[in-house]
Amino acid sequence: MIEPRFAPGDRVHVDTRPAERHCRTPFYLRGRTGVVEAVHGRFRDPDRLAFHRPGLPKHYLYRVRFDQVSVWGEAAENSADVVVADLFEHWLTKASPGETAHAK
Repeated sequence: MIEPRFAPGDRVHVDTRPAERHCRTPFYLRGRTGVVEAVHGRFRDPDRLAFHRPGLPKHYLYRVRFDQVSVWGEAAENSADVVVADLFEHWLTKASPGETAHAK
């Protein structure tokens, strides 16, 4: 079985590549760094399923937490709040040492 690349507590960076047609990765999270909270398991790719393709290979799905300020900047109403999203592994890379997630 293929093991997940990330584990809870890992800092990850969301890719900024352009979406091809349908995409489940929110635009406002692209380029942001967050912290993995949970690994949900492997699922078929909804980006491919939307076009009646088999959605294979399956990808790991992660719950990733982002600090509100790192997502919205000064527009964040409460710096203690967080944004949480379920993101597929093929959109994530390991955050470089200089990237700060600011997640609590």
